[in-house]
Amino acid sequence: MKNKIATWQLVFSSLQQKIPVMLLYVLESSGSSPGRQGFFMAVNANGEMEGSVGGGIMEHKFVEMAKERLGQPAPGSNPDGSQQSGEPRIRKQFHDKSVPTNQSGMICSGEQTILLYPVREKEANVIRDIIHSLEQNKNGTLFFLPEAIRFSEAIPTTNFHFEMRSEDDWEYEEKTGYKNQLFIIGGGHCALAFSKLMNSLDFYIRVYDERPDLKTLLQNEWAHEKTIVNDYAGLNDLIPAGDDHYVVIMTPGYRTDDIALRSLLNKEFRYLGMLGSKTKIDKLFADYSREGISDKWLRGIHTPIGLSIKSQTPEEIAVSIAAEIIRVKNEPL
Repeated sequence: MKNKIATWQLVFSSLQQKIPVMLLYVLESSGSSPGRQGFFMAVNANGEMEGSVGGGIMEHKFVEMAKERLGQPAPGSNPDGSQQSGEPRIRKQFHDKSVPTNQSGMICSGEQTILLYPVREKEANVIRDIIHSLEQNKNGTLFFLPEAIRFSEAIPTTNFHFEMRSEDDWEYEEKTGYKNQLFIIGGGHCALAFSKLMNSLDFYIRVYDERPDLKTLLQNEWAHEKTIVNDYAGLNDLIPAGDDHYVVIMTPGYRTDDIALRSLLNKEFRYLGMLGSKTKIDKLFADYSREGISDKWLRGIHTPIGLSIKSQTPEEIAVSIAAEIIRVKNEPL
């Protein structure tokens, strides 16, 4: 999230200084495209840059395209070039040298659609509102239209929407802020290492524990929220189901794991995993089956948690769980 804020801040500061600035935004992507939907960067007329649309020769080509356009003031602009030149342009790129046109120069296959949007001075307040929302860890909706950038504090039901009816008639909407919510139950050493890693992967992180004086919980500066609960049974009211919700149970013992998992019974998450030995998990699940708890729901729980890489330390365990979550996140729904 820090990188996204830095990119919008470059746009805002450029507008304040009357330096022409352009946004490059990936509106759509498919296949093995290095720039995924929602990747974006800013380039101003002084050559300052923030963000990325995927890197490599493709990004270099678009940066040079942006610089060239920024060096051409629009007719009737001020002598300092403070008015942005040209209109927004959408370019489709194919990462395949066998296609006849719009080759990106890369051979990884796939394709992406990139918007070149010269930001107008009158849009400075919109950019400021986006930055403020991101800094407050809030969600909202970013709109790109041929005639304007807009922003709303309303939260959309989907992360992305792009519709292109023609080169001059299109719309793009994106949910701003953190799209993925991580709920960690238990604030011990593994949770500390896991929070640090997942913070760098752009997850909004909440940690829950019953122990207010737990040292590792107090040391956890990477979680966005830390909540002390009287009883893990109360998590039912604190952790909602959701397609972008990821839940990891790593409490200190069998009893608390059991209480935490029971509090989430029959809720659907994008990912639900529980740390623990195979012996512990087998006993828990055997008890649940005897009680009539849905076998289908139990089969959806990731356990043993994480990819099998023989991890031992909290840091290694964090890597294995993070890798599994990334795999699930990037699979189509």
